[in-house]
Parts: sequence; structure tokens; C-alpha cells
Amino acid sequence: MTVGAARTSTEDEWPATLSVQTLLEQGWRPTPFREFVLKIHSRCNLACDYCYMYEMADQSWRRQPRRMSRGTLDRTAARIAEHARSNDLSRIGVVLHGGEPLLAGPEHIRYAVEAVNSAVDSRTSVSFHLQTNGVLLDSVYLKLFDELDIFVSVSLDGDEDDHDRHRRRAGGRGSHGDVMSGLDRLTAPAYRRLFSGLLSTIDLRNDPVSTYEALVAHRPPAVDFLLPHGNWDTPPPGRGDDDATPYGDWLIAIFERWYRTPVRETRVRLFSEIIRLLLGRPSHSESIGLSPVAVAVVETDGSIEQVDTLKSAYDGAAHTDLHVGRDTFDAALMLPAMAARQIGRRALADACTACPVHRVCGGGLYTHRYRSGTGFANPSVYCRDLFHLVTHVRNAVSQDVEAYRRKASSSKEGAG
Repeated sequence: MTVGAARTSTEDEWPATLSVQTLLEQGWRPTPFREFVLKIHSRCNLACDYCYMYEMADQSWRRQPRRMSRGTLDRTAARIAEHARSNDLSRIGVVLHGGEPLLAGPEHIRYAVEAVNSAVDSRTSVSFHLQTNGVLLDSVYLKLFDELDIFVSVSLDGDEDDHDRHRRRAGGRGSHGDVMSGLDRLTAPAYRRLFSGLLSTIDLRNDPVSTYEALVAHRPPAVDFLLPHGNWDTPPPGRGDDDATPYGDWLIAIFERWYRTPVRETRVRLFSEIIRLLLGRPSHSESIGLSPVAVAVVETDGSIEQVDTLKSAYDGAAHTDLHVGRDTFDAALMLPAMAARQIGRRALADACTACPVHRVCGGGLYTHRYRSGTGFANPSVYCRDLFHLVTHVRNAVSQDVEAYRRKASSSKEGAG
């Protein structure tokens, strides 16, 4: 994907024009943040060519400190604890992120976890997660994670050829072998309990079923397939203006392999969330459904930001003027850009609200809706793909529900 042009002003683009005061007068109330993403290191030891942090529109990482200082960690921990107390939160999640968070070093990771645990009082339980490329996963880190109960997700795009097409070192060497070594250590009996799943970015050139089977071979508890970040100004690879649904087709091939197997091999989050929504339950994912997004990001310099994938849209898209040294997370909830992620159907474009699957699709990932001039008040650039996928899953689930009802009815009549 090409790097998008920097924007000089977005004052007339939605959601800058959204009035939080009007929302409050109408009875809306913000949902407190329940997940805090800490960018403990702003650089990476890989040079993935699709990375939204380093290869796309927002290049603010160049101005960030390499590592979040201990002072910033202390202030961040205090703000998290303050937010949990003021909103009476019984549990929260903290994600250690980057860049590549393992570059921060084991002692710094220990300090981050202990700072949060010390600040948050006993009424709130804290779960810690870490997202890594897996290259640096060794026994030192795994012993630390085991001691501190840090759960680990690893990025993996399939077999060696598929993975190394994008996930390379700066010199061009692939990372698959190093990731496999890290995964082998993580999935060994001593540490498997820490393994929370795999994240895989979709490449249409990769065979979908082969990709799924390469991932499921590691027996992950969950797999997250990620659509490449793009928008209407900078479309993702293979996503044109025609009626084709290449990403929907790719995901449906995996859905059929996953859904029809006699024994469920793993949880594929996107499919599980679609099924939840079809059955009338709320979504647990920001990528689909209309549930409020309750995630805040803290950069290495202590800036409070929106979800970091927005950096793919334009320069400054994730930025706020808030900082943990002077501002509360409650203040962040009052920003129009944060409120826009929490108002459900009211944040959708007219074309979305007229769509029969909008309560399931939810307009798609907010990041993928951007178009210069109108901002995020658009359908997803993946609109056709999502409609195709959701309707396919709906039909499969409906057929199974109907078959179950017929079987139950026949058994009842037989018993009578």
C-alpha cells in the first residue's frame, strides 16, 4: 500500500462535527475504558511492508521516544487506577504493545506490570496481554510472563512463503524461522497456558485453507484474521470499485473449513462474533457489530490516543491533545472522536443503516471507513466483502438452526 498524503485540516470532517453536548442532552452516556494499550516501545525489529505504524500515512512514531520511561509508566498506571475507581470497574485489561514490546526488555516489562498492579486497588482485577511478532520470545521472557500472568498473542501469516512475503527484517531476510522457534517455546507444556492466540493479516495471494491449516497446526486457542488496513482514499490490495468480493470469498473458504469440521479446532474471532451477533448477543470486537469501543492507547511519550490503526488513514488521525501527565481518561471519553466509537447506529452512514445486516456488520472497522472530505461517515471500504461474508454465515447458521428444530420436533412427536 502506498503512504497516504498528510492532511492539513479535518475540522469539517466527521466526527469533528459531532456534538458531545448534544449527545449528553439526548441521554447518551460514555462507556468507561476497559482496555488500555500501552505502547511501551515505539520501534520494531521487523520491517513488515503492510504495517500501519511505520509504512502508512501517520509517521509520528519518528518523534516518539523509543521506550516509555518509568516516570510515564507511573503516571499512566495512576491514571488507569483513577479511571477504574471513578467508574467502579471490577476488571480491566492492559495490553503491552509497540512497535515490538519485547524490545523494551524484561525488567522494563516487569516494571510496567508492577506499576499498574500497585496503583490499582483490590476491587479491580487486571489482566495483562502482550502482542508480539515472536522473534524475541525466549526462556527469559517466558519465565517472566509465567510469573506475572502475561498472556501472549503472536503474529503469523501462514507457512514460510506466505509469512515471509511481508514479515521480514529490514535487510529483507524472512522472520518465519525465528517466529517458529518462539512459538515452539510458547506452546511447550510449561508455558502453553500463556498462549492466547495468533493474529494473521490476509493476503489474497495466499491460499485461504492452507493458511488456516498452517495456523491451526499450532493449536491456538483463537485466531484473528485481519483485513489489511486501507480506506476509500488508499484502498487495500485487490479491493477495487467493482462488485467483486475477494476478501469475502477468501474468508468464506476458511469459514466453511472451520464451521463444517466435526470437532472445533480453534476459535476464529471474526466468525464467532458474527454468529454471536446473529443470535442477538453483543459483539466483543471493535471490528464488527455496534458495541461501544472502550479502548484507550497511551503512546511512549504519555500521549493519550485513539485506537492506533487509525494511523493508516491520515497523519494525526489517532491524535488527541491529552496526556497522562495532565489529563484523565474520563476527559478522553468526552472527545467527539472517542464518542463516535461508542454511539452505535448513530455513527453509521445512511447507506449502512439502510442495509439489512448493519446490526451485525456494524459498518465494519471504523478505520476502514475513512474518505477525505467526509471523514469516517462512510461505509467500510470492505462493505461488499462484509455483506457477502455475513449473509453466508447467516445462511449457514439458519440452516443448522432449522435442522435442529426439525430434529427436535420429530423426536418430540416420536416420544409422544
